[in-house]
Amino acid sequence: MIYDKSFAERMLHAVGDRLALDGTSASIVVLGGAAMNLHGYVERPTRDVDVLARADDDGSRLRHPEPLPDALRQAIAEVALDFNQPANWMNTAVAHQWKTGLPPGLEDRLTWHGYGALRVGLVGRKDLIAFKLYASADQVGPGSVHVSDLVALKPSSEELRTAAAWVHTQDTSTDFHAIVDKVIDYVEHHVA
Repeated sequence: MIYDKSFAERMLHAVGDRLALDGTSASIVVLGGAAMNLHGYVERPTRDVDVLARADDDGSRLRHPEPLPDALRQAIAEVALDFNQPANWMNTAVAHQWKTGLPPGLEDRLTWHGYGALRVGLVGRKDLIAFKLYASADQVGPGSVHVSDLVALKPSSEELRTAAAWVHTQDTSTDFHAIVDKVIDYVEHHVA
């Protein structure tokens, strides 16, 4: 469990330090709860760090994250032991998103942070709104961490509609669109 922003940053610095010891570096793109914490939108525990992409050192080109470079996988494993975390505390489970597509222009809205030899691009607010709206369609209601995160982002009605346009491309079923609309109604009602 990654408890908060400070804990996440210590773990990311530890990965960067391990990479530096190996004389290598890595650049990754992160979304989800870790990105929400690192941006400061929320301060809550999260199970993992979701790696959406790898990037060139200058962040100019994103690519599918799998397979992660050996040195990065080794650093992640060592940090898991050092911090008493599960082996998959940093993972590419969200890589399936590449099959249906990323929000257009996502790479232009990344915020880059350095953790020693590890560069982390945080998915921007507009894209977090889109990803959280998409994830919320699976977990509608006040108990959903995705819905709570979406409310914490305080999206405007226009931002929600823009996000919905992308989310609707991910699943074209009428039932899915109806759920997305319910999530939007809920969020609009709960954003002050």
